[in-house]
Amino acid sequence: MLDAGKTVVNTRMIVWWVAALISVLPLHAAAHDIPNDVTVHAFVRPDGEQLHLLVRVPLKAMREVDYPRRGAGLLDLALADAALRNAATLWISDNVELYENDSRLGLPRLVDARVSLESDKSFASYEQALAHVTGPRLPNKLELYWEQGLLDVLFDYPIGSDRSDFSIRPRLERLGLRTTVALRFLPTAGGVRAFDLHGDPGLVRLAPRWHQAAWRFVESGFFHILEGTDHLLFLLCLVIPFRKFGQLVLLVTSFTVAHSITLIASAYDLGPGALWFPPLIETLIAISILYMAIENVLGSNVGRRWMITFGFGLVHGFAFSFALRETLQFAGSHLLTSLLSFNLGVELGQLLVLVLLVPLLELLFRFLVAERLGTIILSVLVGHTAWHWMTERADKLSQFPWPVFNASQLAGTIRWLMVLLILGGLVWLGRGALRERARRRQRQSTPVPK
Repeated sequence: MLDAGKTVVNTRMIVWWVAALISVLPLHAAAHDIPNDVTVHAFVRPDGEQLHLLVRVPLKAMREVDYPRRGAGLLDLALADAALRNAATLWISDNVELYENDSRLGLPRLVDARVSLESDKSFASYEQALAHVTGPRLPNKLELYWEQGLLDVLFDYPIGSDRSDFSIRPRLERLGLRTTVALRFLPTAGGVRAFDLHGDPGLVRLAPRWHQAAWRFVESGFFHILEGTDHLLFLLCLVIPFRKFGQLVLLVTSFTVAHSITLIASAYDLGPGALWFPPLIETLIAISILYMAIENVLGSNVGRRWMITFGFGLVHGFAFSFALRETLQFAGSHLLTSLLSFNLGVELGQLLVLVLLVPLLELLFRFLVAERLGTIILSVLVGHTAWHWMTERADKLSQFPWPVFNASQLAGTIRWLMVLLILGGLVWLGRGALRERARRRQRQSTPVPK
């Protein structure tokens, strides 16, 4: 009976401890949840034979670090130095890769690591941030919950020259579900280059040479056109009835010239910047696909198609500029080179699509379905998709209030109308030249009566 009593007591003790652990574990897990949005501020500055890296990270984003605490979760600043240095090494220097002339730099020297308040604004500039990190610390008696603190760190990397080419890969995406690195590079020559990096952006060249920027934007344009379903459907509708080489050259050239005009203009801030403009362009792109599909069903000719393509190409150029807007930060001082390279990438992607698409259409119309019937079937399917896109995007556009034009917006609208009038005149001249060329060919091919 005594053993049975002990067994009951032991069982009760085990149940009590399990219940206590269950009640504590959720609190501990909640303290180490991954934050949704984390913003990291960083400065990179070469100076003589040292490369300075200043970083500010929220403490709550650096988990698996045992910060010393006192009272009800307050950070013990007097004993926090070792933990802060451990967090700086584990979460920052071990994940940030810095390169000099494509050679990865060695391990940095941790100059200092300290806690700052969330209200501190010293990282607004490099000089303020450096003075703050090397200046007085927060008082040890300050009552600060560790989740509300910021970790400011200064690293020094040994380099060969402060005029070398530097690159960085900030692999800090594990800090949060969505991590943004607001990076500013201060080259020796002067000025500041700002970057807004999301997740793992790969290798970022802080001051790229022209050929490095060109290659990155060629690649970006190439994959953008291949990933853009609406652009691909537009190309499909464009070439379904016109698959001869001469016809394709005229149509693709018209589209290329048009989207290049609006893409470059937007990159130089000549396009509207209102919130309603992107959904308007997306709606017009859906309309362009639907129009092409309807025209394919009803019948079209190259003379009319290339002019329509030019007009819609202007619209698609604005859409390309939206995709390019975030990428332009990697252009360095080579904006025009990067824009032309992006265009080249788009053209290479279009060429690949046409090389694959035209033979497939030829096989389809030769062995499976008659050309006219196949053109109607394909165009109806594409038009059906475009119709749904148009209604969805138009509904999103309708949620924006009608724009109220001020003097500046009115002047911008007038400038664009003048540009469109000039382009319309060029198109009209081009159409006349093509008609004259066709007449000459017809005269030359017509036998002279004897």
